[in-house]
Amino acid sequence: MAKFKVELSSKAKKFYLSCQKDMARRLDCCFEDLEKDPFHGPNIKRMKTRPQELLYRYRIGDYRVLYEVFEKEVIVLIVKIATRGSVYKG
Repeated sequence: MAKFKVELSSKAKKFYLSCQKDMARRLDCCFEDLEKDPFHGPNIKRMKTRPQELLYRYRIGDYRVLYEVFEKEVIVLIVKIATRGSVYKG
């Protein structure tokens, strides 16, 4: 399996650059996991609420990382990073 490239949307990048160091380290681990295999893992689930999109979520404690996988381009696009309560809104 090819190694995926992780890219962040502007919204996700803004969160990543402004979060505390501990959270940034946890996100770095998340990104490493997603580079290896964005489809399977204990913290990964496919989102069924939007079947037209191939949207997944990665759980980090109270935070969620929503991302899309583009298999042909071998890219994982991090769409949004937020707390569980607000990540699914809008």
